[in-house]
Amino acid sequence: QELIALARDDSIAVGLDQSKVGRLSRMDALQKQAMSQEVNRRREVELTRINAALQRIEEGEFGFCITCGEEIERKRLELNPSLPQCSKCAGFK
Repeated sequence: QELIALARDDSIAVGLDQSKVGRLSRMDALQKQAMSQEVNRRREVELTRINAALQRIEEGEFGFCITCGEEIERKRLELNPSLPQCSKCAGFK
């Protein structure tokens, strides 16, 4: 959460003085801002998934698919422990 708060500083509106900065520089700054916002969005999504996984651990439901209730494949959890669904329910099988 602390990292997300720090990263949000990058998403503050780009306010370049048009008389001092060329069009390409402004476009570059806007592109960097958009990329930073997307990185922040992805971090927030992953943090939400991690918190949900921690909640499932506390409830004794970790490792079981939230859709079908079957066990999530071990290799799948090793790749990303925050995944809430088995491969079948996630659409991979």
